[in-house]
Amino acid sequence: MRGMVSQLLSPVPTITRLPAILQEDEFLGRALPAFDDLIAPVYSTLDNLEAYMRPAYAPADFLEMLAGWVDVAVDEEWTEEQRRRSVADAAGLHRQVGTVGGIRDALQLAAGPAASVVVEESGGTAWSTEPGAPLPGSDDVGLVITVTVTGGGDPADLARRVERLATGVVPAYLPMRVTVSVAEAGS
Repeated sequence: MRGMVSQLLSPVPTITRLPAILQEDEFLGRALPAFDDLIAPVYSTLDNLEAYMRPAYAPADFLEMLAGWVDVAVDEEWTEEQRRRSVADAAGLHRQVGTVGGIRDALQLAAGPAASVVVEESGGTAWSTEPGAPLPGSDDVGLVITVTVTGGGDPADLARRVERLATGVVPAYLPMRVTVSVAEAGS
C-alpha cells in the first residue's frame, strides 16, 4: 500500500552514488530512475520505522503484524482504537496474565470504554491469629465476570466477544460465569 504512493521520490537517487564518469552516461541517466521508483518506498519505511513500531501511529494494516509480535489476538469486531490500545498495552497485560487485575483489564479493552467490568474470584489467601477462623472467599471455586454497558448495543454480541476473550485470559482450570447487561444512559 505504501509502495503505491505516486511521485514518491527517493531521498538518495542511485545515479548520485555512481562515479562521476558514469553519472554522465545517457543510458544510466534514463534507466536508474526506474530503480529509484522501486526503492523509494523502502527508504520511506526505514526513515519512518519508529512510527511503524508505535501502535498509536502505525498504519492500520500494520497493526495486525504488531499484534502478532506482542502475542495479542486482535478481534475483527474491535474498533481501530481498541486494536491500537490492546497492542500498546500488551506488555502490561502479559505481566498480569491469570490475575484478577489482568483479566479485568483485558476484558475492559474488549468491552470498550462505555462498559464497566467487574471480576469476582471465589478464593483468597489470608492468615489469622485464631485457629479455626473462617476462610476467605466461598466454597465454590470459580470466577464471576459482570459486564455492564452504558448506552446501547447488542448484549448477546458483547457477551460473545467477552466470553471468547475470557477463555483466553482466564486460567483453564478455573470455571467462569459471564453476565452482560445493558444500562440506560443516565442511570
